Amino acid sequence: MMTEFLNQAGFGAARLAPLPSDASARRYTRLLGGPRPALLMEAPPPENTRPFIAIAQHIQGIGLSAPEIIAADPEAGLVLLEDFGDATHAALLDAGAPAPALYAEASETLAALHEAPPPADLPAWDAAAMARATAATFLDWWWPAMMGSAPGDDLRAGLADALHAMLAPFAGVQGFVHRDYFPANLMRLDGRAGARRTGLLDFQDAGLGHPAYDLVSLTQDARRDVAPTARDAAIERYFAARPGVARGDFTAAMAACAAPRHLRVAALWVRLSRRDNKPRYLIHGPRCWRLLDEALEHPATTPLRLWLDATLPRHLRRTPDPAKEPA
Repeated sequence: MMTEFLNQAGFGAARLAPLPSDASARRYTRLLGGPRPALLMEAPPPENTRPFIAIAQHIQGIGLSAPEIIAADPEAGLVLLEDFGDATHAALLDAGAPAPALYAEASETLAALHEAPPPADLPAWDAAAMARATAATFLDWWWPAMMGSAPGDDLRAGLADALHAMLAPFAGVQGFVHRDYFPANLMRLDGRAGARRTGLLDFQDAGLGHPAYDLVSLTQDARRDVAPTARDAAIERYFAARPGVARGDFTAAMAACAAPRHLRVAALWVRLSRRDNKPRYLIHGPRCWRLLDEALEHPATTPLRLWLDATLPRHLRRTPDPAKEPA
């Protein structure tokens, strides 16, 4: 099926060079020697390529940079897309690029993404969705791994109630949320200027929610430490580009979005280790728990902080011992 797809797209003679896999089930292959630089994305069920295609077209339609869709077979989970190259922001940072300038670039693009009206059919990324996503890692995977037993219904209800109470004050602001806006999903495109200079990747899970979530993803990265100078540069560039945003309210929303994100992702590493045999991600656990503690210092996170204080002693807020992981 893949061979036929590539033949029909004019890439049948291209040489295939698989790229390293990440935490998702999608696979990417670079096509060398074809009519133009291209990547093949394979997204086997239950993955669905239609959101990726639709959101790529939205991003391009508002004047920003997403990979062009060269060809697609959604039923087969195959997408042939423009190859942006290897200059992810993560790779540039690892190579020593000045972090404040790079984070400011990313934030300029993020502000433009948020200023544009979102697509009408985005799924909700609201309190209910965030509560479900948090429970799916923290309660379904982290809790049994750390506590030795499954959480009860009362505990599940308590977490959901705390998250709803914390996020309710910010429900009135709705916009495009990328959900994974961090350096590994951002590309430096030197042939483009302004907000188009940053290419966007991995946006297929975008939703409709509070845009503060994305600024958290960028400045409170689960996978790398962000220097205060880089964080401040990103935040200042964002507010400069969106002067109509009430900074105090937005900052409070950032804290309210950060707390469930860090709790969910801290537990996600456990799921990746135990379910998907990817223990290398456990190294990021301590960072996520530290970021959670920092978020809980903001008054906007009081409902979740009180629930955690009553439910989970601080000394247990950590990654389970890797020695207890299955072989």
